[in-house]
Amino acid sequence: MRRRILLACIALAPALALAAPAGATTAGSASESPVPVPASSVPQPGRHLSSDDVLAIAQALPRMRRLEREHPGTYDGAYLKGPLRWQVSFFSKRGAKEIGQVIIADETGRVLEQWTGFQVAWSMARGYPGAFGRHVNALYIWLPLCLLFALPFVNPRRPFSMLHLDLLVLLSFSISLAFFNHGEIYQSVPLTYPPLIYLFGRMLWLTRRRGRPGPPLKLLVPVPWLALGVMFLLGFRIALNVIDSNVIDVGYAGVIGAQKIVEDRPLYGGWPSDNEHGDTYGPVTYESYVPFEQVFGWSGTWDDLPAAHAAAIVFDLLALGLIFLLGMRIRGPTLGVALAYAWVSYPFTLFALESNSNDTLVAVCLLGALLFATSAPLRGAFAALAGFAKLAPLALAPVLATHGLRELPPGRARARSLGLFALTFALVSALALIPALDHDSLARIFNRTIVYQANRGSPFSVWGLYGSHPLLHGLQTAVQVGAVLLALALALVPRRPDVVGLAAACGAILLALQLGVEHWFYLYIPWFFPLVMVALLGARALAPAPSPAAPSEPPARER
Repeated sequence: MRRRILLACIALAPALALAAPAGATTAGSASESPVPVPASSVPQPGRHLSSDDVLAIAQALPRMRRLEREHPGTYDGAYLKGPLRWQVSFFSKRGAKEIGQVIIADETGRVLEQWTGFQVAWSMARGYPGAFGRHVNALYIWLPLCLLFALPFVNPRRPFSMLHLDLLVLLSFSISLAFFNHGEIYQSVPLTYPPLIYLFGRMLWLTRRRGRPGPPLKLLVPVPWLALGVMFLLGFRIALNVIDSNVIDVGYAGVIGAQKIVEDRPLYGGWPSDNEHGDTYGPVTYESYVPFEQVFGWSGTWDDLPAAHAAAIVFDLLALGLIFLLGMRIRGPTLGVALAYAWVSYPFTLFALESNSNDTLVAVCLLGALLFATSAPLRGAFAALAGFAKLAPLALAPVLATHGLRELPPGRARARSLGLFALTFALVSALALIPALDHDSLARIFNRTIVYQANRGSPFSVWGLYGSHPLLHGLQTAVQVGAVLLALALALVPRRPDVVGLAAACGAILLALQLGVEHWFYLYIPWFFPLVMVALLGARALAPAPSPAAPSEPPARER
């Protein structure tokens, strides 16, 4: 089946020229399970070094000697790590927690890796090449995408335009990602917060009920050219996914959950050891993978997972189509093409596609709610789907429920709108929960999802990375409470009544939630990115650039 998809993409070969791979790399040391070896001066069969040799090499490292001084009573152990490597792990005296790890080449005795702190338990914090997105991280792909994303919206006559700053901020997540890709999490994590805070402020500003409309936006590139760019970049994205992408644990979880639903087995609990906590999402996530699991099947192991590839591609296509239709509804075809182009050219949406994650599904549900914003039942349906896909979007239910109420006459009309929203929200939620509740209780689902997410430790936020600081715990609680209060306030306080205002309000709430979470990752950017672009571009009256074929008229003389 994978080969059939590949043959269907042969026509996209010119697009692949940009992404000619230099050989896909994977985190070999992260994927091979270590095998313990007892202390001995005799090398294992087929090995050059003995366990005593590798222990001596690791113990002599300054970083590990410092670790032993900081943790008295530390002990170590040697492990085989695949056919060519050794692993030496250092454990604390209390709790036998692994606090240090060294990877050594068997043939040469060379130290390949050494880790302490969060990077022992979190292999994704080590900067293994290709672990997320494969070659999309290469500069020859990432930097051209950044340029292509910003170029059509540049206005040379207004170099200090607010939109220019907005676009630069959206692209500035790339700086943090660059440090992450080199395993420098103490630099990458703090660098995510300035753009998150800025975008939160911008979305909050755009929810104002009254204010000056944004200046007209003149596209630097003619709209027909942008439309061609959408088609080219779309083909490039799909072909790159088929040829050069990997499925991370998120996409793997979707396939596992889909098979559990099809086989009528409990959805929560009893997951494979290589994805033990893959049941931390809402049931809609797993249900959305069912058609792809049925078509492409699953071998039962973490293989190439064609079902996850297919799901990620379809989610991306749906997001593209919905954002185009939403732009058409707000300002016509010019805005539709501009928003579609923004989606396919923004590198972080491609990052999610190349990781074959399920995060684009959130964008699909939220764009559906915006597209049908005038219909209370459909808003309720999409709000339920988004909420029971990734749970955090449940915070958007109040603002989606009250959208358009102030434009209705008081009394029955408002009550009817709220009632229809609540009814469809409850109905869709109940239908979505059927496969889970058929075997699991609400308490079990709550513990496997919300409780697990709330209690998990993570170095990918300032709260987790610097969690030992006493002031941060109180500040995190304040941010989380503030996000909840904001979700309620935006539902009740008068705000901009159109779809642009709704997109800005939803974007502000999602950004506020992400500012307070213990675990944040770049795959969450596609949650709010389409909302941000709808708010930023939809607030302006788009004026397309003149066609290059049209002759320019000479300026009229002043009289």
